[in-house]
Amino acid sequence: MSDATEKAKKDLDKAYEKVRNDLGHVFVAIEDVRNAEAEDDLYGYLEKLEDAVKDARTGGLIGSGAKKHRKAREKWLATLPQPNPE
Repeated sequence: MSDATEKAKKDLDKAYEKVRNDLGHVFVAIEDVRNAEAEDDLYGYLEKLEDAVKDARTGGLIGSGAKKHRKAREKWLATLPQPNPE
């Protein structure tokens, strides 16, 4: 693997790990919604779920969510050898 490919792969792995970590917050929020009862603030739980999903997608204020993963993946793919059309 070239140095550019290795660096792109490291960046991709780092972005992936961040998204996976953020997904943990999504799963916790989903469980809160699932476990809510009639007396609970379901609207509030759903707002927290929306916030968790948005953070996983966009990365929140630091901008390192799935959006960054997509860009890192595109950079990594661009470093891979292209197949020769025959």
